[in-house]
Amino acid sequence: MEAPPVTVMPVTGGTINMMEYLLQGSVLDQALESLLHRLRGLCDNMEPETFTDHELVYLLKGQQGNPFILRARRSLSHPTAPWHLRYLGQSEVGDKSRHALVRNCVDVAATHSLPEFLNEMGFRMDHEFVSNGHIFRKGAMKIVVSKLSRILVPGNTENTEHLSLSYLVELSVLAPAGQDTVSEDMRSFAEQLKPLVHLEKIDPSKQRH
Repeated sequence: MEAPPVTVMPVTGGTINMMEYLLQGSVLDQALESLLHRLRGLCDNMEPETFTDHELVYLLKGQQGNPFILRARRSLSHPTAPWHLRYLGQSEVGDKSRHALVRNCVDVAATHSLPEFLNEMGFRMDHEFVSNGHIFRKGAMKIVVSKLSRILVPGNTENTEHLSLSYLVELSVLAPAGQDTVSEDMRSFAEQLKPLVHLEKIDPSKQRH
C-alpha cells in the first residue's frame, strides 16, 4: 500500500504542468495557535482561508514497476465546486543546491463523476482521508496548516478520527521548470518560522505507514 499522503494541498485552482517546490513539517496541537499567530504576522492575508477537503488516492497497477497514482479531491466546504484531479511526479531530492523538494505537478478541474470515470479506466481506490485547516499566502508561496483524519466507514466523511496529535505544515510554490531560485525564498521564509516548526525537504519515498 502507498505511503500516507505526501501532500494535502487543498482545492484552490488548477495549474497545469508546473513544478511544485515543497517543504514540510509538523506542529503539535498545543502549538497551533502560536504558529497561526506567527503566520498572520508574516503573510499577506492576516486572516487565513479555511478548507475541509475529501481526498481519494487511486492506483493503476501495471505489469511491472510502481503503480500509477492519481489523487481526486473535492471540497466539503463547497460541495458544488468542481473536483480536482492531481498527478504528482517523481520527487527530485538529489540536488543538494536546492533547498526544497521538487516534482512535476499536474492539477486539473473535473466533474463530480470523476470517481466513476477513474473506476471505469481501471483505477482502484487505495485509501481516502479528510483534511481541514488554514491557508496563508506570501507572494507566490502558499502555506497550508492542516489536520488529517482517517475515514472509518468508506465514503462516509462524517465518520472520521484524527491520524495524529499534530498538524501538517506545508510550504509550497508552483512555478515553471528551472525556477530554482524560489527554493531560496522558501528557505528564508522557513527560517522565520523556527523554532515553532522546522520545515524540511522530505523524500516521500522514505515515508512509510
